[in-house]
Amino acid sequence: MKLWTQSILWIVSLLILSGCDGITPTPKENAVIDSTLPTVVLTKNGVIVDMNTIAFEYESIEDPRVSGVYIYKKSPSKDVANDFKYLSTIENRFKTHYVDSHVQPDTKYSYMFKTFTSESESSPSKVTVVNTLPVLESISWIHSITGLPRTAKIIWRPHSNEKVNYYVVERKTLEDKEWKKHATVNNRLNAEYIDEDLEDNYVYMYRVKVVTFDKIISTPSQFVKVVTKPLPKSVENIRATKQLPGKIEVTWSASSQKDFYMYNLYRSENSNGNYDLIERLYSNNFIDKIGEDGKVYFYRVAVVDKDGLESISDKNSVQGMTLSKPEAPLVLSAELVGSTIEVKWKKTDERTVRFIVQRKHSKGFFDTKIENYNMKENSYTDSTIEEGSTYYYVVYGVDKFDIKSKQSVEVQIVTPESMQIQEVTKRKVKGKVVVAAPKEEIQESAIAADDLDLSGL
Repeated sequence: MKLWTQSILWIVSLLILSGCDGITPTPKENAVIDSTLPTVVLTKNGVIVDMNTIAFEYESIEDPRVSGVYIYKKSPSKDVANDFKYLSTIENRFKTHYVDSHVQPDTKYSYMFKTFTSESESSPSKVTVVNTLPVLESISWIHSITGLPRTAKIIWRPHSNEKVNYYVVERKTLEDKEWKKHATVNNRLNAEYIDEDLEDNYVYMYRVKVVTFDKIISTPSQFVKVVTKPLPKSVENIRATKQLPGKIEVTWSASSQKDFYMYNLYRSENSNGNYDLIERLYSNNFIDKIGEDGKVYFYRVAVVDKDGLESISDKNSVQGMTLSKPEAPLVLSAELVGSTIEVKWKKTDERTVRFIVQRKHSKGFFDTKIENYNMKENSYTDSTIEEGSTYYYVVYGVDKFDIKSKQSVEVQIVTPESMQIQEVTKRKVKGKVVVAAPKEEIQESAIAADDLDLSGL
């Protein structure tokens, strides 16, 4: 490790010493002019000009006194006093070429040369005025393909200059103030660019620059405009039913989209909730089979075109509902008459076409029997009663679709321990629970429905 460190220090020392010995000579402020020294003379084709480079070739210098050549340059400037400034030193008299790469396209520069020795300089050479070439022009033809779904396609004619390395595609929207570099396309003969993931029905502008292998950037091409494909038009006249049993039918006007493909139907339980895609359709109606009474759903329909673009649907929701249950019948009375129990009611919903009476017979805590009876009348007579029992009655209304209403108020009748049942006073039942007993030992408990605790029933 110590030997390695010493070696590094030794190499660094050599580099420092050699750097000191190799200082590039520069013109002296009060240089001695030796008119006997040869001057620099350019060859017949001694200047080669490009956009960002100027190359010089001069005749060989045979005089052994000459150590090298000083080069001076005058750049364009608004300053009238602008004069030649030292540019560079050629330290070998046998060299006959020099390249200046610090120039701008389409700009005029002046150059002057002097040979030098360790003690003097020659007279200046003739001034050579050089104008660099103009900036490389971009592609000569460019075209855009518009109306694509969220995509823009640009094509152009390949540049004729074989020095072109790649293309720079610049993009701008109507909102942008300046062009921005958007993409590069490698290879001079590759003359196409496709821009994706764009906005729908949106305007984009494109232009192209070329870049050469030596980093020369051309002027921009003409720009082209692209308008992306708009979304399909939204559906109109969307409707949903509210009167069908166990289902909702959704309909809408057929799409007039020329490249129509299908519809997407969405559903949610809330108007502003999350809508789930429930069906892909090719016709403009759908029956949603739900199997639940009074169920509410919200629907949206979107048009999808052949490119997969989907219309806006979140501004056009419709509410649908399955047919609700009929209103429950109103129980008017429940009474013990002789050896029978009579229950009477009236319907409260015009949809009701028949009734179901639910009879529950309870003789003990674990001995309960439930039976249902269908009827069209508004009363029910129970003639199969037993002594010392409790009977409960509930009435349902049923419509033509067999949709059963919610239950009516439940009424309760308790038969006496002895079956020597006598006539009792009839009682109206309106939201009350009635307990009936023989006339001679009437024990009546009538409790308003609002105050009734039914938790134990």
